[in-house]
Amino acid sequence: MSLRQQLDDSARWDAEYGHNLANHLTMALAALARLGADEARRAAFARRYATRLHGVPPLQPWPAGEPWRSRLGDPQAWPAYRGLFNTWLDNEGAHSVLQQALPALLRGVGAAAFHGLIRAAYAVAAGHSHELADALAYWACRWFALGSAPQAGGEPDPARVLAQSTIGKPRAALIADRMARVATDPAFAPLTAGLRIDRDTTLERLATLAAHDYARSRNFTVLHLLTSAHALRVLLRWLDEDDVADALGHYWLAYAAGHAASGWAREARPAAPASARAWTAIVARAIASDDEHVIKVVDSCHEQEAVYGGGVWRAAASRAVETA
Repeated sequence: MSLRQQLDDSARWDAEYGHNLANHLTMALAALARLGADEARRAAFARRYATRLHGVPPLQPWPAGEPWRSRLGDPQAWPAYRGLFNTWLDNEGAHSVLQQALPALLRGVGAAAFHGLIRAAYAVAAGHSHELADALAYWACRWFALGSAPQAGGEPDPARVLAQSTIGKPRAALIADRMARVATDPAFAPLTAGLRIDRDTTLERLATLAAHDYARSRNFTVLHLLTSAHALRVLLRWLDEDDVADALGHYWLAYAAGHAASGWAREARPAAPASARAWTAIVARAIASDDEHVIKVVDSCHEQEAVYGGGVWRAAASRAVETA
């Protein structure tokens, strides 16, 4: 099957499995396709991955006249949001829907540990309307805010701001739950207020910091900071200029919460950076891997290097495939 057909087929699975774990199938398939995996390899990955998944519940019609934001953050609303976004996209198209929906969704960008954001970015890249509907629906039902976006901090470098953090890693199994607990720490708002958001530099700084940290730590939570920064770069193009700074501010809040939730900087001695492999070797290992996170982080690093340049992306991708 083509990637489009594989994404069509993947719509039979629920957005989560197990104990609220995000279904990564469509994201991994899109990443594999971009890395150059052939149809047979993608099909083999899908068969193996799908053994953990649950069947999708039926779509529910969105109540006429009910504002689309009314159920943001309601985990039970995914079938209804699927119905809403499928109809919305069928009627108005992806460009219009993204322009209208993204400003509100990005105020809850940490939803499901950034997986709503990441899944939406892969759906956009694949040009698949119904997968985009499912991604936006998942983002909406897992949406949660972490406070008000900072307005006028003085420090432009997020690494310097985060180095001042006194927030410890909370105890919770899921990344999103740890992020939410970090945001309730009295030190969180003063810390995050210290960053000056710049439309031209902040996202690149955050993305590069995540790649650097991942290359040193191979921390699982930091991995999500790396892949989410790539996803946000993909989606920012649909925002009006006036909405970009607000989106970056809310992403910074989620990023800072994720950084604290990772615990690696405070609780473990950073490992030496991985020696970088050649991209051909990295990509081959990622394509052969059955680990959806390895596939995605290599794809993100490869894409980010093409835009930002620098050796940190190949170092991070090399760390990802060390045991792949």
